[in-house]
Amino acid sequence: MAAAAAAAAAGLLMALDVPQERGLAQLDQRFLDGLEVCRFPLLPFLRPLPLDWMYLLYAVMFLGCCYRLSCAAFLGPYWYVLLLDKTSWNNHSYLYGLLAFQLALLGADRYGSLDGLLRPQKRNAHVPLWNYTLLRAQIFIVYFIAGLKKLDADWVGGYSMGSLARHWLFAPFRLVLSEEMTSLLVVHGGGLVLDLSAGFLLFFDTTRPLALFFVTYFHCMNSQLFSIGMFPYTMLASSGLFCHPSWPRRLCARCPPWLRRVLPSTQPPRPSPDCHYGERGAQRGGLRPRQHLAAAFTLLYVLEQLFLPYSHFITQGYNNWTNGLYGYSWDMMVHSRFHQHVKITYRDGLTGEVGYLKPGVFTQSRRWKDHADMLKQYSTCLSRLLPRYNVSQPQIYFDVWVSINDRFQQRLVDPRVDLVRAPWSPWSPTPWLLPLLLELSPWRERLQELESQLDGHTDAVFIADFPGLHLENFVSEDLGNTSLRVLRGEVLVELVEQQHNRSLREGEGMQLPAGQYHKVHTVSAEPSCYMYLYVNTTALALERNLTRLQELRDRVHNGTEKEPLPPELRPILGEPLAAGAAADPVVTAFLRRQRRLEEQNRRREAGLAQRLHRFLRKKFYLFRRSALMTCISLRNLALGRPSLQQLAQEVAFANWRGEEEEARPEQGSPEL
Repeated sequence: MAAAAAAAAAGLLMALDVPQERGLAQLDQRFLDGLEVCRFPLLPFLRPLPLDWMYLLYAVMFLGCCYRLSCAAFLGPYWYVLLLDKTSWNNHSYLYGLLAFQLALLGADRYGSLDGLLRPQKRNAHVPLWNYTLLRAQIFIVYFIAGLKKLDADWVGGYSMGSLARHWLFAPFRLVLSEEMTSLLVVHGGGLVLDLSAGFLLFFDTTRPLALFFVTYFHCMNSQLFSIGMFPYTMLASSGLFCHPSWPRRLCARCPPWLRRVLPSTQPPRPSPDCHYGERGAQRGGLRPRQHLAAAFTLLYVLEQLFLPYSHFITQGYNNWTNGLYGYSWDMMVHSRFHQHVKITYRDGLTGEVGYLKPGVFTQSRRWKDHADMLKQYSTCLSRLLPRYNVSQPQIYFDVWVSINDRFQQRLVDPRVDLVRAPWSPWSPTPWLLPLLLELSPWRERLQELESQLDGHTDAVFIADFPGLHLENFVSEDLGNTSLRVLRGEVLVELVEQQHNRSLREGEGMQLPAGQYHKVHTVSAEPSCYMYLYVNTTALALERNLTRLQELRDRVHNGTEKEPLPPELRPILGEPLAAGAAADPVVTAFLRRQRRLEEQNRRREAGLAQRLHRFLRKKFYLFRRSALMTCISLRNLALGRPSLQQLAQEVAFANWRGEEEEARPEQGSPEL
């Protein structure tokens, strides 16, 4: 029901489209042409290279053989690309950058490497213990700090990932537990316990087998639940760091003799001058300055990684409501957000003329809505671009409504502040961010009760607003029987076209006219809370028509329908549309839904071999595209760009994903 409500509510709090006057209708096309775009670099002076040079950076990342050179070739371009765009930054990408930095300093080229064949002194030699300590500590911190961050009241209370228990992966747990208890005990409780204990359990020999089982199960589930790239597989691979260093040799020793010829050596490692063995080892004597430096670096690095997740008193941000500089916090999946309404208003500084922009214009990112620094960068970018469309000295105002962890929808940004001229600094609190109404958190149980009392066709949107502010809203013609009911405080409802005002107190409500604007002013001294109740009559009528078509199709198949179907309805039986007959929109929607349901059933009923084939196929086309685009860019750098028509054909070929995708052009969004 929550998913249906979210989809239907998108029409209730309406984000205004791009105005068509003053040349602003060209905004989307100019952005698509690559002429104008807003970017969000972490450091203001960073600028992207031309596209072909960016692919050259990717090609440098794949250099191999020479270990140190390969690490440096990967490390520089990776951090450059990562810092270039904050919208792609997350805890996972930050972890990859840290591991790349560590590997560039470590001696990971001693066993089973090409460097060992070329340099005998490195071949099958010991690796210093501080190398293992550094990597193990990094993975331990990822687990343990993520567990500490999950001690948040919202996670412990089961509000952070409330809808996750509906996924098919949790079906076995729902056989013995209700969906609510599965969410509370398995999703939230299990995730908390695993993150807090995984690092400790992996460290000790006795508990390591149990930890490996649960960690493997956990990351395999995450790979299916979320679209988080290689992170689950990276964490799975890191589990081997906690095992005894000899496990690769023991594994190779169990292989057949003919296979051991091409595998790394099974002989014990040789002493290394980089290691200190004490009085019992072959290398006697005191510690060298290089070893002192390695020990000091390891200690300082671990302390720095323990400090950074709790350093937000310096950068004035946290991965909660205000979302400051938080990408190094390891507080993954602790908060879920749902955006109900985003409006961008511009004002001409000379004429005072007011207009609206389509949210997200000039950018393909959606993360700017939650971050004060990105909102500031976005408004600055818009202020540079709008003068090209006859908007002088533009002022930019944002009105962002968001619900965090099933709370009320409330404003994130003060809509009265011009963000072009508003201050922002990573070292001080942002004055134009509105606080999270934590005092309303206990209302979440009440809101769930109110939603459970609704029938299957009525949806609700819960709003909380600050004193002195107002919500301007438009009720679409599709939303019939829309009403507003006050849950707390006092509001003044202004019907714009009727020029009529009505004051409502707690427990009172009123019907709202469809197809008209209204404003809800909060006039009480405390924040007001109210809810919209509405029925999407257009969607309801469509659903009834689709149900009738399904019943008609079933009657034809079982032989109870005696009347012949008209030509426009014959496609529901799988027959082609008759020549000259116009396609019925309802029939088209019915066929699209049937294809989507068949695809979902096919995916749900697929066996292990089919799922593995689909996974490998997806990864193959991903690497295929990367390789082809890299080759195209290197060719362009060496020989110059071909004609646009040829380049478009080459890019289309690189993006091709096989005959299976061509046969299913309307399958909708992929599964998580």
